[in-house]
Amino acid sequence: MDKMLLDGAEARAIERLLNEATAELPRLHTEQALHRATLYAHELPERVRLEMNAFRLERKSGVFIISGYEVDQERLGRTPAHWCDRPVPSPAHREEMLLFMLASLIGDPFCWRTQQNGQLIHDVIPIKGHEDEQLGSSSQSLLTWHTEDAFHPLRGDFLTFACLRNPYDAATTVGSVDSLSLSESVRAVLFEERFGIRPDESHLAKNNSVGAGPAAFDAIDKMQASPDRVAVLFGDPDRPYIRADPYFMVVDEDDHEARAALEDLTKAMDDHLRDLRLEAGDFCFIDNFRVVHGRKPFTPRHDGTDRWLKRINVTCDLRKSRGARLGGGLRSIG
Repeated sequence: MDKMLLDGAEARAIERLLNEATAELPRLHTEQALHRATLYAHELPERVRLEMNAFRLERKSGVFIISGYEVDQERLGRTPAHWCDRPVPSPAHREEMLLFMLASLIGDPFCWRTQQNGQLIHDVIPIKGHEDEQLGSSSQSLLTWHTEDAFHPLRGDFLTFACLRNPYDAATTVGSVDSLSLSESVRAVLFEERFGIRPDESHLAKNNSVGAGPAAFDAIDKMQASPDRVAVLFGDPDRPYIRADPYFMVVDEDDHEARAALEDLTKAMDDHLRDLRLEAGDFCFIDNFRVVHGRKPFTPRHDGTDRWLKRINVTCDLRKSRGARLGGGLRSIG
């Protein structure tokens, strides 16, 4: 895990840049606004750009945190009770702008039509009724470790978070594939296309209040009913990437070797998970090919002071999803 603390001059430079960017762009709701915000990213302090580029090129660990940004808690107001209750304009527009700019330094931010009603920037908050679900909006149950959107071939290369508040130090868990010690026979099995991964529940129609269109959810339903078989490890055999979500994974009933390999991987990763306690003003970047993440249980308050993160998915190659995006030119996949 790598961390960068903004110095006073850098923090002030970011504040000045956000003043200019948010005055020109009061909302990030059009492609033109996102294009302009991407250009503003090139005016971030040089050390920020240098460190983000090093992270993009895998010259750092798979988890990178920038801290030292101050969040105005009074401006934020209450943590929303539900992501669909987010006010417009957003009281966290400055943090959303900065997260988007930072994310654009490592790739192209994108979203799913089947997740949070197709919003580009997600709110990660505890929601009443989701306490024991395998969702980012759960709280009292363990959110098991996973690759983000592991089920989908167009999943993001990176996952980014801005922590607005975390008053009870709820712990995100992270684990790197580089840290695992697996036998050669187990690794060989995990490199074979013998594992199915079903969509997580955030992509189901029941967890979206606005329809993404029948075709989008039909595709999710097909993946749910009959997931393709994929490899869990891929890339360089000596330094593999990982694609896994054990809670939603299946193997053929008679494939005992694949089931045993998945159990070995799960135990090895469980033993190497680390706690990451994000604080207000932390901007966190996770390499979705090298690092899995989850969250430990916590007790929500539901009183407007709960943990509140902003989240953006990032791809290194937006072009590969052209056929799955509306009109071929937008950022919404599905």
